[in-house]
Amino acid sequence: MSQTQLDFDLKKGPDFSSELKAKHQGFWPVAGLDEAGRGPLAGPVVAAAVILDENNIPEGLNDSKKLTAKKREFLFEEIMATSHVAICSNSAKTIDQTDIRKASLDAMRRSLFALEITAKYALVDGRDIPFGLDVPADALVKGDGRSLSIAAASIIAKVTRDRLMHRASEIYSVYGFEKHAGYGTKDHRDAIEEFGPCPIHRFSFKPIRKDD
Repeated sequence: MSQTQLDFDLKKGPDFSSELKAKHQGFWPVAGLDEAGRGPLAGPVVAAAVILDENNIPEGLNDSKKLTAKKREFLFEEIMATSHVAICSNSAKTIDQTDIRKASLDAMRRSLFALEITAKYALVDGRDIPFGLDVPADALVKGDGRSLSIAAASIIAKVTRDRLMHRASEIYSVYGFEKHAGYGTKDHRDAIEEFGPCPIHRFSFKPIRKDD
């Protein structure tokens, strides 16, 4: 497939073809895996695994970044009501002790194992498949724009993380986590410069990490 064709396909939004392909190969149910929070300077990375009901898929699923906060909140409730969902996270401390890639993949792996029913196949957003999965899996680049299951997982992970950061803002109010969810906005960086980092900051990330 050419890059032009791939770009065209991605613009149409996610569908259920990857899930049905796995089903036709004898692997069912299929779980979508995604994470939120690889880039922020503070807070956890949150991953979700979602097994959709093929007969009751919420309308409007898409890459969480392409949805408004209101739409994400609505779809979060729809997914939770109709699907099998598991959520796992790794803290900023764990991220610092390993690295963000390993912490993200570990959270996705654990979310798959935490599902109340056993998935027989996994569709993973990105280029990497988490180590230690005991089921076949495909890594889909920009998977949240290609697979409905991954899109659902992206929404669950994003909304969960945003809620966690909003709670964190009540404890560490000077940083404005409720506004930027820990991402490196100017206001956030200015607050770090003025007040220093707090316990949920990622000390392995620049500019908090000070290289000699």
